[in-house]
Amino acid sequence: MPTENLNGLKVAILVTDGFEQVELTEPRKALDQAGARTQIVSPKDGQVRGWKFTDWGENLPVDVKLDGAKAEDFDALLLPGGVMNPDELRTLPKAVAFAKAFLDAGKPVASICHGPWTIIETGAARGRRLTSWPSLKTDLRNAGADWVDQEVVVDRNLVTSRKPDDIPAFNPTMIELFREARSAAPP
Repeated sequence: MPTENLNGLKVAILVTDGFEQVELTEPRKALDQAGARTQIVSPKDGQVRGWKFTDWGENLPVDVKLDGAKAEDFDALLLPGGVMNPDELRTLPKAVAFAKAFLDAGKPVASICHGPWTIIETGAARGRRLTSWPSLKTDLRNAGADWVDQEVVVDRNLVTSRKPDDIPAFNPTMIELFREARSAAPP
């Protein structure tokens, strides 16, 4: 992937324990290589623990506690999946409000696997075309979304993918969406 100019773009990665590790680490690595500054935002203090397909994975440091995080301090949002992580986040009003602030402001949001559960809670799934892990199909359709089974889908400021196998398509599409949003933003 050619180096994209995301220099200085601030990306929040909203997670709690149980995020699918590869769905955070691989997109984060791609964003960092493109020049973005990524920060893990979490309702937890200290560290969050990943899930590595069938068992617990690595602990990663939390950069910003959700209680002190403001969407206006970031340019874009990444919502990794895993089952436990978004299932917990969608029950936390502060997490939902944080994600909703990005969507309401038209800032780019990237979400993979079960990550769209948080998007459902924001009310922003209605009228959007997106994808996710197949088990979310009914949830997303019930929330008014047009769910499709494709490796990556872009609808305005939102890019979604289904699973870890889609990361090779997800990462460059996410970077392009973030770059386009940056180019369109007023100085």
